[in-house]
Amino acid sequence: MANSSPSARPAVSPAAPPPAAAIPQALSPSVNPHRNRRRLATLRTVAALVLREMSTRYGRTPGGYVWSILEPLAAILFLSVGFSLVIRTPSLGTSFLLFYASGFLPFNLYQTLSATVARALNYSRPLLRYPAVTWLDAILARFVLNSLTGIVITALLITGILSVIDSRTLTDLPPIVEAISLAMVLGLGVGCMNAVLMGLFPLWDVAWSIITRPLFLASGVIYIYEDLPPVAQDIMWYNPLIHITGLMRTGFYPTYNAAYVSHAYVLLLGLGLVAMGLILMRRYHRVILNR
Repeated sequence: MANSSPSARPAVSPAAPPPAAAIPQALSPSVNPHRNRRRLATLRTVAALVLREMSTRYGRTPGGYVWSILEPLAAILFLSVGFSLVIRTPSLGTSFLLFYASGFLPFNLYQTLSATVARALNYSRPLLRYPAVTWLDAILARFVLNSLTGIVITALLITGILSVIDSRTLTDLPPIVEAISLAMVLGLGVGCMNAVLMGLFPLWDVAWSIITRPLFLASGVIYIYEDLPPVAQDIMWYNPLIHITGLMRTGFYPTYNAAYVSHAYVLLLGLGLVAMGLILMRRYHRVILNR
């Protein structure tokens, strides 16, 4: 009789785990081809939307980008000529052109970004029906195009004004870059929030235009913060744009010390609005697009 004791049974070794090379690459947490493809698709979509807006906004009108330069230049000239007839010298320096350009250009960049980003979904609504185009692509495309356009316009106008007035102004580049960057962040944040509010409540578009109508006078474009009485200073300090215009002017006037400027206040406010706007847009973008 065969021996059936346990000791006589052959030992069965457990199955060895598959080698590491046999594990599919898609399961590895460090390599995700779907994520990489999505990133490339986002870049291609944003680039296509940028080219589309460039052709529709600037390519169909005579002059194209020339008008985007002439509009702020005309505003600066109007302010310079008008106030030179009333007052002898500006609050800083001797050039009206440089003084009003240093305040108007960052303000204009913020205004353009906040307005265009707020209407990004309405502008790209027909394209958002395609799965490859998302609401975030539409917002990023308008932000990127108008930011680059505003930076180029600011550089061209400031360079032209400095060459025309024949001034020996020593420009300090870091404050200028910081002011432009803060204007971009604030414009993106206000634009994202308004995109949600205007999409959910159409009357908010009219209400916002009425509320912000005196913003030009309250943002330090035609004066400096120190010209205001103490009571007005305490109120105007909470306007982030007056920090941006004051910071911009410190880059052109070395003797001007804008001690009231708070980088943290403007940055936290802008980033907070961006985060809140994106969260609400992710929650309600289908509701807005289906209206």
